Amino acid sequence: MAHERPPQPQRLQKLIAAAGICSRRHAEDLLQAGRVQVNGRTAQLGDRADPNADEIRLDGQPLRPPAPPLVLLLNKPAGVVSSCRDPQGRPTVLDLLPPELAQGQGLHPVGRLDTASRGALLLSNDGALTLRLTHPRFQHSKRYRVWVQGEPSAEGLARWRAGVPLDGRPSLPVAVQVLGHRRGGTELELLLREGRNRQIRRTAELLGHPVLDLQRTAIGAIGLGALPEGRWRRLDRQEWAAQDPWP
Repeated sequence: MAHERPPQPQRLQKLIAAAGICSRRHAEDLLQAGRVQVNGRTAQLGDRADPNADEIRLDGQPLRPPAPPLVLLLNKPAGVVSSCRDPQGRPTVLDLLPPELAQGQGLHPVGRLDTASRGALLLSNDGALTLRLTHPRFQHSKRYRVWVQGEPSAEGLARWRAGVPLDGRPSLPVAVQVLGHRRGGTELELLLREGRNRQIRRTAELLGHPVLDLQRTAIGAIGLGALPEGRWRRLDRQEWAAQDPWP
């Protein structure tokens, strides 16, 4: 009969993220700020601990047991910040959730959707899942419906499809489909496999066709469907676990 392997010490940022407090990246900031203690000693970035044997505290409070994995799909409206808090006092994605989910669950946005844009955004309390879904090496696909000003030429669309360099670095190819023209604008569907800062808006501006409206309609295989703007739904484990790694 095989013996069960005893628990191994784990990196503290992983344990903090697993407790649903924040993402691993934010947990690293907490460690660097000296806010984490293990067995009475201030922990350092890179330290490990066994949650079953060591006393781990954050700001003097015991680290709670890992929260059950929770993933939500939110249809973010324009004007809402993809963050847990905003220094400028603007509404955040957590303000769209009921209090029992917005507080004490450790939910945080998985990736970002800029404030002026709308559409699909995932929220999770699972730091490991967040890392898998945001790390560039996985090249997770995201689908967008975009209105741009004017009518891009065939040459302009070809440049976009090839990947327009940004900040002196090449961009990955983009699938671009023209859906229609009206009111002096063009509706496009885009499929991206990278998520650089304001990539669609900056590319459209460089090509001479500024974005009028931008909606993300799907992340991997998970689409908005009939989810109304400003509303959310809980994803069951099969929906998000089956997408690791996502196409």
